[in-house]
Amino acid sequence: MNTLGVGIIGCGNISAAYLKLAPLFKGFKILAVADINPEAARARADEFGVRAETVEDLLAAVDISIIVNLTIPEAHYDLTKRILEAGKHAYSEKPLVLTLEQGKALHTLAEAKGLRVGSAPDTFLGGAHQQARAAIDAGQIGRVIGGTCHIMSRGMEHWHPNPDFFFQPGAGPVLDIGPYYVTNLIQLIGPVKAVSAMTATSFPTRRISNGPRNGEDIPVNTPTNIHALLEFENGAIVTLGASWDVWTHDHPNMELYGTEGTMQLPDPNFFGGDVMVSKQNEDFAKLPASNHPLGIPNEGHGEVQQANYRTAGLADLVQAIAEGRAHRCGLDLAVHAVDVMTSILASGEQRAWVETTTTCARPAPLLEMDARGLLL
Repeated sequence: MNTLGVGIIGCGNISAAYLKLAPLFKGFKILAVADINPEAARARADEFGVRAETVEDLLAAVDISIIVNLTIPEAHYDLTKRILEAGKHAYSEKPLVLTLEQGKALHTLAEAKGLRVGSAPDTFLGGAHQQARAAIDAGQIGRVIGGTCHIMSRGMEHWHPNPDFFFQPGAGPVLDIGPYYVTNLIQLIGPVKAVSAMTATSFPTRRISNGPRNGEDIPVNTPTNIHALLEFENGAIVTLGASWDVWTHDHPNMELYGTEGTMQLPDPNFFGGDVMVSKQNEDFAKLPASNHPLGIPNEGHGEVQQANYRTAGLADLVQAIAEGRAHRCGLDLAVHAVDVMTSILASGEQRAWVETTTTCARPAPLLEMDARGLLL
């Protein structure tokens, strides 16, 4: 397999993770970065030994085959469109776009150009979530008929020095953190048929409590407290609670109910963790340790070791191009996830059920041997 040149546009916090973790994978090499702020691009380039470009020069670079879009969500559509128009494959951070119409437009353009579009999140490729997928497919809890998911915290203003965009349209807990949960549910259960939700904006402003802007109030213009029901095509009904208005809670991140038992999954924002299963009336028991390479802890967070393999989705896209197969973090999956999330927000605004208008196939499982094939 030839090594493809990759460029990154957007040199914020997440770009460091991509540049740090990309060398774990084969088939591509990040060669250049760009940003509308040239100083940010130069700083990131110097840090990781790549070249700094203007956005225009990176789009035109002959040694770049794929461009990773790490800009703010409201810029995702316009930049991914430019990437495709420049004749390059695109891989976007989540969410892919902010409206279903934008997603469909990218789908049409990518097909016309014969190019690929991939999108984060790729955390569902992690060892824990693939272990859960295998257990569900093997019938360990029977047919999944329901579940609960909880995305709950006090919000970003307590730790992020510039949290403004989190509280504007295009973000909020549904579009910012929701992609991890919705995408994982789709890969575990299948596509979503309809949603119903109630939404609220609990606080009109938030106060930054860290960094140079400590004490500054910022406006909130998107719902921050959302409770939704998701009806899946297979008949399962899952409750999704997404709130940045909660100090503490004791809900599991994700719990699925089957005809023969219950499964608890770790936070789908991360690659690893324990999967717990209860058969009928039995106590929960941890599934045996998995050898899946994308679940092995490789990064320290204080005293805790976590598995972090961001760029796995990009590596799978590169391999899929070479092999002529579908990539797992695919465009249909990302567009359907956007459909689900925007339908949740529309349902809350309209106070009515909303039917989704897209669907997708479950992405292929990433077996242990498949994952090893992505790694150097």
